[in-house]
Amino acid sequence: MKRWPGALLAGVVATVAAQTLNCHAFGEPDSYPGDQEEKSWQELEIEPPAFPKEENLLEFYVSPVATNKYFIDASTLAVGTDGVVRYVLVVKTSGGATNVSFEGIRCKETAWKHYATGRSDSATWTKSRAARIDWRAIENKPVNRHHAALNRDLFCPLGNAIMTADEGRNALRLGKHPNAI
Repeated sequence: MKRWPGALLAGVVATVAAQTLNCHAFGEPDSYPGDQEEKSWQELEIEPPAFPKEENLLEFYVSPVATNKYFIDASTLAVGTDGVVRYVLVVKTSGGATNVSFEGIRCKETAWKHYATGRSDSATWTKSRAARIDWRAIENKPVNRHHAALNRDLFCPLGNAIMTADEGRNALRLGKHPNAI
């Protein structure tokens, strides 16, 4: 059995080391896409915004059979660095009741989350226990399809989140995002 001469082994090691250093010097990655798991998504810790004001409410269309009126408080609309579109939703029922909630939509996952409910004093919030659980799938069903309308028609055109709050406010004013199908 032959042994590698020490000089040959040292040369192989030096060549591999030099190639590794060259890769780093020229900006080549240590690994390529698919070599490592994608970084896990991290949701921002958020607090409810100021309670909505009537003058900031923008109504949006839900469906021809909807008996409630649906509004977004335009001043609360925000796109987080975590990719979540957050807003205050105001629902006025045909019976005269008003429901206020602070919510978020993850466009790529077609999911929504309820963060807080407005109290009857019209000034404070009750944090939702559901905010600690997973996101809920947005379903495009005939009844209570307001999340589907927000997702598909206004805040997530073609499945991608709006880039800015102004883009979302513009979509609300137009009644539909220009890129929505």
